Amino acid sequence: MSIGDRDTADIPFRDVFDDTPRAVVSSGNEYPSSFELATHRHRRGQLLYASAGTVAVTTPDGAWLAPSERAVWIPATTPHSVRMIGTVSTRSVYIEHDAASPLGDVCRVLAVSPLLRALLVAAVEVPREYDLVGRDGMLMSLLVAEVGSARTIPLALPLPTDTRLAARCARFLEHPRMTEGIDDWADELGTHRRSFTRLFRRETGMSFAQWRQQACLLAALPRLGAGATVTTVALDLGYESPASFSTMFRRALGKPPSHYRG
Repeated sequence: MSIGDRDTADIPFRDVFDDTPRAVVSSGNEYPSSFELATHRHRRGQLLYASAGTVAVTTPDGAWLAPSERAVWIPATTPHSVRMIGTVSTRSVYIEHDAASPLGDVCRVLAVSPLLRALLVAAVEVPREYDLVGRDGMLMSLLVAEVGSARTIPLALPLPTDTRLAARCARFLEHPRMTEGIDDWADELGTHRRSFTRLFRRETGMSFAQWRQQACLLAALPRLGAGATVTTVALDLGYESPASFSTMFRRALGKPPSHYRG
């Protein structure tokens, strides 16, 4: 059963600081490579940042990937699971609804500026019941303001709700290949190319080519983190050459795939 099929009442909350009388609290954790946090949710909104390693967040609506210099905003009560890619050090901030309202009610990947990174690292050292009008209170207020001004990065993989298209996407995610094309999928679903492209964009908000590339990127990162060579990953994903794969990778993440090798 997928997350989307479950009643959210069955999904546990993972908030150990709900009774803390502060609108913003922070915590840091260390995780081994490939560790997975089972599906859960938080009463507060969560900004999940990995100061080391990469995190992959999955919700009923899609998947979000946050390598270094990126973070994932997870709105309050959103069911989500988290998979660690490489050894991960997280620095999370949990924000009450009223303070988090400017951040929106949909998941997204945010750019982490040097200032925001410094604030996230410093916030972990702040006591839970910090002085609201002192230095710690000002730090937390500035942190929330920085999160609110952070730009959104397109590192999401929306999942369709159309049953047949969702099933086809799920099969692709098991073995993603850049060589699969629109005509292949349209034929399998018994529809014309134009109808398929309209359906795909309506269901995911992305073109088929954009979605396919994002899916391959999401598949590549954990393999690179596990130590696979750039050449092996590139060819397994159907790229013509490691160079073409590296070009795509750098455009998407700003760094070459070798940067993420374990």
